[in-house]
Amino acid sequence: MSELGLHDELAAIVGDLRTWIAVQQGDCARVPRGPAPELRSDPAGTEGGAEHTPPVESSSLVSAEVRPEVPEAVEAKPAAPTPEPEEFPPVPETRTPSAAPASSSPADRLLAVLDDIGDCTRCKLHEQRTHVVFGSGSPEADIVFVGEGPGYNEDQQGEPFVGKAGELLTAIIENVIRLSRSEVYICNVVKCRPPNNRDPEPDEVATCSPFLWEQLGALQPKVVVGLGRFAVQTLLETDSSIGRLRGRVHPFRGIAFVPTYHPAYLLRNPSDKRKVLEDMKLVRMEYERATGRALPEPLTRKEASSR
Repeated sequence: MSELGLHDELAAIVGDLRTWIAVQQGDCARVPRGPAPELRSDPAGTEGGAEHTPPVESSSLVSAEVRPEVPEAVEAKPAAPTPEPEEFPPVPETRTPSAAPASSSPADRLLAVLDDIGDCTRCKLHEQRTHVVFGSGSPEADIVFVGEGPGYNEDQQGEPFVGKAGELLTAIIENVIRLSRSEVYICNVVKCRPPNNRDPEPDEVATCSPFLWEQLGALQPKVVVGLGRFAVQTLLETDSSIGRLRGRVHPFRGIAFVPTYHPAYLLRNPSDKRKVLEDMKLVRMEYERATGRALPEPLTRKEASSR
């Protein structure tokens, strides 16, 4: 029976029952004129189609011995429980996640992720790398900066953001957010340098990004700052431009996500530094809201240059 037919059938049964109740209560005004209504059997029917009972004589409606056949309730299967949302994506089953228990410290959990990576050869990026660039900063950090991948200097030193772009990022952290670099955490989507600093390819991201999810799961930050188009699009799973995405806070698995330009981009386009300063105001605001701790005011250009 179609859904529409089922609704019509149920409506008719309800009308029959209301009529019967009205008669039993002596409320003749509520009894419709005309032939007695039919009392129907199970509206949902059985396999092979439902059969209706024959019409009941009108005199039987006033008899105390007659009871309408109430349709059996269609047993509804309990809805599958809605799974609890995971704060970060699950680690693919094709690899063993880090072994540190959830009750361990963030530092221990990060070390477990690093041990899990090991001397990684899972994708072709390992073929030309010098070092795996895992991340640096405080395991207790409330703010995490995520870039695209290591560059030449990072590959040589094994640390993220240590070249000219790294110097600019450090200045932004210290002068605008007013935290030291050691108080935040910095990492990348992929941990090995793509040749010629090209964008990581989809298979490389698919292989390496679970380690980023594990890092974020270990850190449990209050704010994540996406640095540059590739990192922002990867984390937010969008193809929108950084220009359209920046300037506002995005929800990201229960934490605030602030997109902004990559420091390397600012070195080529210094006129957009003001936009990054605006984005850092959002970072400060979300940090203070989430932690309840007020940050010092950003340094003026003169104060920053004198340091």
